[in-house]
Amino acid sequence: MRRFKILNLLLVSGLLIFNSCKDKNENFILFSVEQDVELGAQVAEEIENDPDQFPILDETEYSNAYAYLNNLLDYILSSGEVQYKEEFVWDIHIIANDSVLNAFATPGGYLYVYTGLIKFLDQEDDLMGVLGHEVAHSDLRHTSQNLQQLYAISLLLELISGENPSQLEKIAGQIAGTAAGLSFSRKFEEEADARSVEYLANTPYACNGAYSFFQKLLDEGKAGGTPEFLSTHPDPEDRVEDINTKADEIGCDTTPLAPATYEDFKNMLPQ
Repeated sequence: MRRFKILNLLLVSGLLIFNSCKDKNENFILFSVEQDVELGAQVAEEIENDPDQFPILDETEYSNAYAYLNNLLDYILSSGEVQYKEEFVWDIHIIANDSVLNAFATPGGYLYVYTGLIKFLDQEDDLMGVLGHEVAHSDLRHTSQNLQQLYAISLLLELISGENPSQLEKIAGQIAGTAAGLSFSRKFEEEADARSVEYLANTPYACNGAYSFFQKLLDEGKAGGTPEFLSTHPDPEDRVEDINTKADEIGCDTTPLAPATYEDFKNMLPQ
C-alpha cells in the first residue's frame, strides 16, 4: 500500500510539473519512451487485425520489396540524427492500396507506406524524403503529444500507472482507426519536414527529397483536395518553400541520387 501511495504521489507531482510546463513548452511529453513503444505495439496489432482497411503486403511473399524498403530506412536510422534509434522498433509495412497517396507513423517507430504513394513518386530520393518525414513524427513523439491534448489528466494517470489497460487498448484502436488520415498540427508537420532534411543530409540522397511529393501534387493540380490529409496540413506551396529553405540553411546536397532501381522496386509491388 505504501508503495502504491508513493507511486501515486510521484505521478501527481509529475502532472503538476506537466501542467506548469506545457504552456511554456509545447513539446513537453508526459508519456515515457517505453509507453510509446507499448502504445505503438497495440496500434500495430489493431492495424494488423483490420485487413479490410489496412491490406498489408505479406512480408514473405513480398520479401524483395520489404528488403528494398528497409534498406532505405536504414540510411535514415544510420544518419546519426534519430534520437530513439535504439529504443523504438522501426518496423515498416506496405499497405496495398494504389488509390491512397499517403504514409503514416505511429508511436514507437511503426511506419506504414501505401503502394499508391510509392507508385506516385518519381524517384528514390522522393520516397526517402517521405520516409524521413514519417520517422520524424515517431522520433519527435508527436502522437503522444497529441494524446496529452485530447484526453483528461485523470485518464492519463490511469494509463501511466497501468490501472486501466482496457482504455489503453481502446485508444490504440482509435489511433489505428484514424491512422490513414492521422492529423498533426501545422507545427508538428513543419518539424517533421525540417527533420527529414536533417536526416537526409547525412545520406547519399537529396536532403530536400521531401519537397518533391508536394511539388508533384501542385504540378498535377491535386493539392486542392487530394489526398484528404492535406486539408489539415500546411499549404503544399509553403511546405515546398520551407523544405528548400531548410536545405539552404544547413547547406546540404540537393542533387538527387536517383538510382534506376526505383522502377524495379515499383515492379515488385502488386500491379
